[in-house]
Amino acid sequence: MPVLGYDPSFLATVDVPALDPPDTRDGPGDVAQPLDYVHFTVRMHPARRLAWWVGWNIDGLRLFPSESISRSGERFRLDPRIPADAQTGEVVYADNDLDRGHIARRSDLLWGDLEEAKQANSDSFHFTNITPQHQDFNQSGRGGTWGLLENAVLALDGLEDRRITLFGGPVLAVDDPPYRGVVQLPVEHWKVVVYRVEGQVRFKAFLLSQDLDDLGERTDIDFLDDFDTYLVGLDLLEQRTGLGFTSLAAAAPGEKRRTAPPVLVTDPLQIRW
Repeated sequence: MPVLGYDPSFLATVDVPALDPPDTRDGPGDVAQPLDYVHFTVRMHPARRLAWWVGWNIDGLRLFPSESISRSGERFRLDPRIPADAQTGEVVYADNDLDRGHIARRSDLLWGDLEEAKQANSDSFHFTNITPQHQDFNQSGRGGTWGLLENAVLALDGLEDRRITLFGGPVLAVDDPPYRGVVQLPVEHWKVVVYRVEGQVRFKAFLLSQDLDDLGERTDIDFLDDFDTYLVGLDLLEQRTGLGFTSLAAAAPGEKRRTAPPVLVTDPLQIRW
């Protein structure tokens, strides 16, 4: 049977991010209900119509090469379990330079047996796992350091069971620019990579941003500029996203929340994993 949804016990007990303030609504078809797919779970933001967070697991011992499972024939699509107007669909991407950017990478999800990996491949194309990104932004994230973080961790010596857990999503800031009266375009994204080496759970937190020199309000965002990957502290990530990672901090007591300034990362090999 396919592994459905994010598994909090994949490495240790690492629960999904907590919402601040908490959202207690529930019920079939409710946008507040987490959405499980093969190997990942999405929690939508009810007002922004984008993912609040996505949690996913990677089993590196059973991971298919990305090129071995075709994306040909797959179509980006709405999730029928929640209302169409609670999602950001095709209307935002028509006749412009916006890319449909995966949050949980398609290549991260291609593990298990072949049918399971194929279903995960297909599930990754739901718009709930997609954010609108300018083509320069998306290409920078996919081809640069941002797109290589998982690969670097999976290649670590001593990585137990070749397993990692990840959380990620857009930074849903109040000053994100509006677009077409439909959506505010997120100008930053975040990711947390969780892994275990020599019996110890570790994590690293990252932001994909144009400029983190000024941690105050953003005043000038140009989508034609390059986007950079920053290693940040968990405290800064919580401040930036409004999400809580108490469970993660408890599972990895040896890791600090890092109140030090953000560090620009140009190569995953420079990180002391």
